[in-house]
Amino acid sequence: TPEAFQAFISRAQSIVGAENVTVVDPQNPLEDGTYMNNCKAHDMHSVYERDYFVASAVVAPRGVSEVQAIVKLANEFIVPVWPFSAGRNVGYGGTAPRVPGSVGIELGKNMNKVLEVSVEGAYALVEPGVTYFSLYDYLVKTGLREHLWIDVPDLGGGSIIGNAVERGVGYTPYGDHFMMHCGMEVVLPNGELVRTGMGALPEPGNAPGLAPHEQKPNKTGQLFNYGFGPYNDGIFTQSNLGIVVKMGIWLMPNPGGYQAYMITFPRDDDLSAIVDKIRPLRLQMILQNTPTLRHILLDAAVHNPKSHYTDKNTPLSEAEMDEIAAKLNLGRWNFYGAVYGPEPIRAVLLEAIKAAFLTIPGSNFYLPEDRTEENSILRIRSDTLQGIPSLDELRWVDWLPNGGHLFFSPIAKISGADAALQYEITKRRCQEAGFDFIGTFIVGMRDLHYIVCIVFDREDPEQRLRARWLMRTMIKDCVAHGWGEYRTHLALMDQIANTYNFNDNALMKLNETIKNALDPNGIMAPGKNGVWPAGYDKEQWVLGGEEEWAPPGTQAAAATKE
Repeated sequence: TPEAFQAFISRAQSIVGAENVTVVDPQNPLEDGTYMNNCKAHDMHSVYERDYFVASAVVAPRGVSEVQAIVKLANEFIVPVWPFSAGRNVGYGGTAPRVPGSVGIELGKNMNKVLEVSVEGAYALVEPGVTYFSLYDYLVKTGLREHLWIDVPDLGGGSIIGNAVERGVGYTPYGDHFMMHCGMEVVLPNGELVRTGMGALPEPGNAPGLAPHEQKPNKTGQLFNYGFGPYNDGIFTQSNLGIVVKMGIWLMPNPGGYQAYMITFPRDDDLSAIVDKIRPLRLQMILQNTPTLRHILLDAAVHNPKSHYTDKNTPLSEAEMDEIAAKLNLGRWNFYGAVYGPEPIRAVLLEAIKAAFLTIPGSNFYLPEDRTEENSILRIRSDTLQGIPSLDELRWVDWLPNGGHLFFSPIAKISGADAALQYEITKRRCQEAGFDFIGTFIVGMRDLHYIVCIVFDREDPEQRLRARWLMRTMIKDCVAHGWGEYRTHLALMDQIANTYNFNDNALMKLNETIKNALDPNGIMAPGKNGVWPAGYDKEQWVLGGEEEWAPPGTQAAAATKE
């Protein structure tokens, strides 16, 4: 009721201070803001109307005890909460809650301290508001950057904790961010505090009477992940089982030398051969980092919006993409990597890499100093691949006016045949939906993260509808080939969760059992990644797999008009 909501808000203000509570007024328009000054209650890249996924209020705790108090308050009032760190989870829903009217818990506003950096142990202990920019700046200002490097994703404004618990990636040898985390401090759905791994072992010498969150961490808490007994950290990733308020992250010791490079490939159908060259090099660790194989339009979009290249609003043709590649002196596919270590090691690795890739006819090898053009992607990647954060890659979102975007992110093996088939299917679907294909392959240790970047005009309802149709259709296409998404937008969580349905949905049953045990009131991020608490009528909340749109001229399109 309005009275209960107001009582909740009043109590929240008494906990965190009135200045840290914002009530969303439905009479005021929702402003998207910018990437660095982002909205806190809805998705700035909305795929429905802006108020489809929107919070009723946002609360910003000033410390761990206030997070605990807000969670306990939510249980008292049975108010759903949606925690977020920096709120820059763009392409996946931003700060928007899955259940409209939830109360956002903004961790990053006040809880933004670098708590410790150890050169000897090569790790940092951080709060949720510590971003890649802020940790990098901390290392530079303290003189530690000469000893330790961070790993960064494409955009530096994201939370280190937020990205790791969403299982995001970067591009140095430390590119798997969850793999490189070590030790968590977590507020559970009942407000209780737990430390995972070695952190569960108290450090001797803590003064009597200290609150748990004030006690010094165990000296090995950020050195060995597992501790003793069941390993719990994974259940706090992409989940609604707790709020991570502190986390250790391993940092890369300065490798003693570094060299970024780019290899361009002239033909669209070079893809299969390129990927089959990548696999043995990555498995043998000749490719030391997390490299990327980028489609020409991703690089072209960083250089300029689509209107710079053409007046048409339909997908570009093969000839037009060839023309853009020639104009930018790039390939239809462009591979970005780096080698690390003293010069003799780098030289050997580069020779092996060139010997493998340059057998593909027409391929060319470049170092950053070879590329003098404005907005050179290689020079941008040269910073990223050595852990220097930036915002340069944000430009590709402006490919279309009022650029919004969605990421479609299936996993596949490092196989030329698989990569070519994924590309053929998704490129065709993008064209059917009236969008240009923009995408990249991110090379993991043994897998490909295939990222399709769907750019649409977020002020155009019809383009939003087409983007949703495209996502839902590609999910079905990919599951038919055994490819599942590793991460997704709010609107697609239910559909993707339902594809992981081995043995009569045994995994979902396990997740729901854990959810209901830890969160009997169902207050913590209900619906996150398709996991609904028992108190919700799941059938009423699930977003299905159909959109009222189909490519013109198809039988399905005719049916939607009837």
